[in-house]
Amino acid sequence: MNAVLQFLDVERNVGDSADAIRAELSEVIGSLGFDYFTLVRQPGPESDARDIMLAGQWPKGWPELYVKRKYAAVDPIIRYLGHSQRGYRWGESMLAFEEDPHHKRMERVMVDARRYGLEDGYVFPVHGRRGLVGVLSVAGRAVELTPSEMSMMDALAKKAFWDILHALDPAAYERIARPVSVQMTRREMETLEYLGYGMTSNEMGATLGLSAHTVDWYMNGIQEKLQAKNRHHVVAIAFRLGLIS
Repeated sequence: MNAVLQFLDVERNVGDSADAIRAELSEVIGSLGFDYFTLVRQPGPESDARDIMLAGQWPKGWPELYVKRKYAAVDPIIRYLGHSQRGYRWGESMLAFEEDPHHKRMERVMVDARRYGLEDGYVFPVHGRRGLVGVLSVAGRAVELTPSEMSMMDALAKKAFWDILHALDPAAYERIARPVSVQMTRREMETLEYLGYGMTSNEMGATLGLSAHTVDWYMNGIQEKLQAKNRHHVVAIAFRLGLIS
């Protein structure tokens, strides 16, 4: 893990190129015994779906098969991202979906992955102030990582993501990394909490002692502050920002 520590200790300069950082990251991951890795941006408003790959590569032919068989819809490794704030091993994600109706197809994903030399691997999510922003995946031969090494890999994923993103797209870096400041009144916070419970305007009004019209007025204010498109979007954003749980 000395190579990981050295990568973490490097202070990047404004002129550092993304290619140089990618090369360093590839060398570090290779030194740990992994054959493949990818570092990607989370598709969404803050990133272009056509340019989500920041570094690394998968075995030749695997991405094409993955897309052809539409594995993204059932891939347990990807689906488990919503359950974890820290890194995890591939097997952990399979165990989490043992009772899932798509479990057989999930097993097929893993069988096909092994055919391409992806015997085992780990995933390290990168979170920003607005939720999941990136993912580092390492794979190939089976490599055992201790809990302390997992923590170091979490740190490696975060530093590599932010360093490469800053070198590639400083504007996107600033948008994603800047602090989120949302000022809510007490009544707005109460309304938001009840919305998270799935209440309608009439139900919230009865609980708060307000008319449905007044509740809608508060909801419009909340939606504007969060720059949300609708009430479902309000809940999603509020959850990511920690305003509701």
